[in-house]
Amino acid sequence: MYTPIDYSNNLQEKYKQLSTQLDALVSGEPNMYANLSNASALLNQFFDRINWVGFYLMDGDELVLGPFQGLPACIRIPLGRGVCGTVAKTKEGLVVADVNAFPGHIACDAASRSEVVVPMIKDGEVIGVLDIDSPELDRFSEDDLAGLTLVVEALMKHI
Repeated sequence: MYTPIDYSNNLQEKYKQLSTQLDALVSGEPNMYANLSNASALLNQFFDRINWVGFYLMDGDELVLGPFQGLPACIRIPLGRGVCGTVAKTKEGLVVADVNAFPGHIACDAASRSEVVVPMIKDGEVIGVLDIDSPELDRFSEDDLAGLTLVVEALMKHI
């Protein structure tokens, strides 16, 4: 089921391979939580130098913790608060080079130093976010955001 990603290719190609692999992994499974669980596990295997990867799902006017890989995390995040809440409100992905410099950052894990968050949009509405944290400053790039947007789009076909 899991095929190691070929890291000899460029970053865009890696994300295309990851999207294809995720699509195959969750294809035919109608349960959202099963698909998000496998997606978080696959992403955890794909990335190095991260300490948390997972999903927060909309519940009313806040995000609630969904499937993830990493240490225990914040359970509820108000819409518009922190990086995840901001992404859910604006519907725009974010790369944060230094989470301590982000206004209103919610520190679920004091070891996290940088973050990338991608909105999960279905029928024009945000249903959740993909959140990936790293203990390194400036771990993620705009290329990572673009690649992860493709990954989330592939996943959303099965949600």
